Amino acid sequence: MAATSTGQGYEATREDIEESLGIMPGWFDALNEEDLVNEWPNFKRYALEETVIPAKYKELIGLAIAANIKCPYCQLFHKEAAKMHGATEEELAEVAFLSSWTSRYSSLIHGEDYDYDTFQVEFGQIADHLQQGMADDD
Repeated sequence: MAATSTGQGYEATREDIEESLGIMPGWFDALNEEDLVNEWPNFKRYALEETVIPAKYKELIGLAIAANIKCPYCQLFHKEAAKMHGATEEELAEVAFLSSWTSRYSSLIHGEDYDYDTFQVEFGQIADHLQQGMADDD
């Protein structure tokens, strides 16, 4: 019987999943025993428990990533989870824009074959300028 470093075995893991989610999702059930026992604690921690990043923000980040990797499973999961954690339609729309914005600028800069070292120096100059502006506003 597979067990994690915390000692929770397969049957206890299955029970914990069913208690936590209300069902045993097929995508978890399809994992072999060892993988399920090892995977569940991280899923539970990051999807269901409080961590340093607030739950709504974790889900909005997940949604932006899902949009970029074009995964309908992840998109559905993270969008609905974000809503459960209070994300508004306006926030979801902004995430959609930002996810396209990041990949668009990545494509643009990569397409230009822009020198990374130059980019790094220029970003430092921009950051200095923006931080000075923020200090002036205080």
